[in-house]
Amino acid sequence: MPPLVIKNTAVRIKLALAMIAISLIGISAPPCQAAETTIEQMPAKLETRFALSALPPALRDQATVYILDPKKGYQLSRQGTSGVACLVERTLWELADFRNDHYVPLCYDAVGTKAHLKVIMDTATLRAQGMGPDALKAEIEKRYKNKTYQAPEKAGLSYMVAPIMRTVGPPDMKVHTMSMPHVMFYAPYITNEDIGAVPNLSVPSSLLYPFIDKQGIAEQSYIIQLIGEAEKAKILADEKTLLDDLCAYRDVLCLPNIKH
Repeated sequence: MPPLVIKNTAVRIKLALAMIAISLIGISAPPCQAAETTIEQMPAKLETRFALSALPPALRDQATVYILDPKKGYQLSRQGTSGVACLVERTLWELADFRNDHYVPLCYDAVGTKAHLKVIMDTATLRAQGMGPDALKAEIEKRYKNKTYQAPEKAGLSYMVAPIMRTVGPPDMKVHTMSMPHVMFYAPYITNEDIGAVPNLSVPSSLLYPFIDKQGIAEQSYIIQLIGEAEKAKILADEKTLLDDLCAYRDVLCLPNIKH
């Protein structure tokens, strides 16, 4: 395959993240087109565990957790004390495509909770109220333009060290289940050129170092740092019970080359 340099556009970067998982890890579920777009409510305990898996274990007891009521939006499940809040993202507004099989566990610190997490929660509420995917994308972009939403006010990070996530990715540009634990540092308006990063999908080693992920809009840009291979293997081993339970709950959340 000829070299393909990651560009700072929403779609290419979303696909780049998924390609990282496939190129470096080789873990992906068979592609599955979700004909049904109605989101099924996860069992509360399972969703809570899945959301918290995005955090290192030592940080979980103090974190706030939100779980999704597909008919209303995210509801507070557990109030924490650390300022960190976690959920499982089910609607990616920047893709303008409603599905019922997106699963992205992630946690934000106090700064990100006021900025990025609010967008995710509002997205879920608007979808629950009946707004369509194109209208929702336009509404979120409008809110950024009119400063309803703003970029994080200072440095911080989002934890995404869960054992699996399910979102769009190569080779067929459909949704896959993948293992790609990483952390995301807020970097609004920053580009790969700004930090001298040259990520290239044909050179997996180039993705081991920080690079920029622009998620739909410049305010939602992050510096991505992948978790190392040894640490990733430990996460998968430590979270085996969660992986088993997620796979038993829904087959699209199974990692086919990991025996349960």
